[in-house]
Amino acid sequence: MKIPQITFTRFVAAMAIVISHFKKDLFLYKINYISDIFLKANVGVSYFFILSGFIMIVAYHRKAKIDYLDFYRNRFARIYPLYVVGLLLFLVTKYSGFSFYKLFLYLFGIQSWIPGEALVLNFPGWSISVEFLFYLIFPLLYNYFYSKGNKSIWVITILIWITTQVFSNLYVNSSMFKGPHTVSYEFVHYFPLLHINEFLMGNLAGLFFIKNFREKNYDVIISLIFMAILLSLIFVPLNFHNGLMAVFFIPLIYFISSNNGVLTTIFSFKPLEYLGEISYAIYIVHIPVLYILRLVLWDYFQIYESNDVFWIYIVSLLICSTLFYQFIENPLRDYLKKFKVKIT
Repeated sequence: MKIPQITFTRFVAAMAIVISHFKKDLFLYKINYISDIFLKANVGVSYFFILSGFIMIVAYHRKAKIDYLDFYRNRFARIYPLYVVGLLLFLVTKYSGFSFYKLFLYLFGIQSWIPGEALVLNFPGWSISVEFLFYLIFPLLYNYFYSKGNKSIWVITILIWITTQVFSNLYVNSSMFKGPHTVSYEFVHYFPLLHINEFLMGNLAGLFFIKNFREKNYDVIISLIFMAILLSLIFVPLNFHNGLMAVFFIPLIYFISSNNGVLTTIFSFKPLEYLGEISYAIYIVHIPVLYILRLVLWDYFQIYESNDVFWIYIVSLLICSTLFYQFIENPLRDYLKKFKVKIT
């Protein structure tokens, strides 16, 4: 079951994260309220985690059982090639911080499990480290809970979500939390077990969608939910990074996926859908592309103004991501999927 209109939303989330990682003297950070949104736009990663759980159910819901090796091979082929490309690009300008210990953590996708090391090398890779956990457990969850209609997973997931939100918000307001760029910050923001609730909630949203799909014009509802998300980021002083925004993201995903209104017509426009397809490339290479571009613009063209750099950066990032998607991600994914692992 393909839902083309949801694909474009991945691009929106990816670009929000890209802007949130740009220098804070950008013009967007000088506009009241808009700056508040982009300062918290890393919540887009939470959207990715929830959407990932949702899409997994939609993609596999007709299967009686998931073959573990086939699933892991397909996920590896989908994620890993660009994950390594992001690392190689990062080392072009940041090789001085290289160590074999960091390389080991990054290549095996375990950096997020070690507070203080979650952001080693190409730091957006921390979320891929978390995704590896999701991929590891999904076949087990599907084969023993989802495919069998085991309702206990609903109770378990809701309890995990509530516990995570209470803990996260109490922790960031406690004496144990030392603020940004500390081990305590990395623990509460990047530790995989504090994000598993997002993937599980996405799974449940997928199950609900499959059983209750009703195509209808939801343009107004979608617009209202989107406005609620923006207003929450501006006015609500809570930690949204660990899945709290699921209260808005899940209905947003459901209604966009069920919508047949004008928004779906727009989101399904092929160029916009394509932007969604290259969103993983945008996300995983946006930091190394920024570092390389700054080096070129500063050293060779003497372009220092953030606003000028920003527009050149966005165009360059889209071009690079398109090339990586067309000539690395897609071909290597198809190539790696051909390999069959036989167990005798």
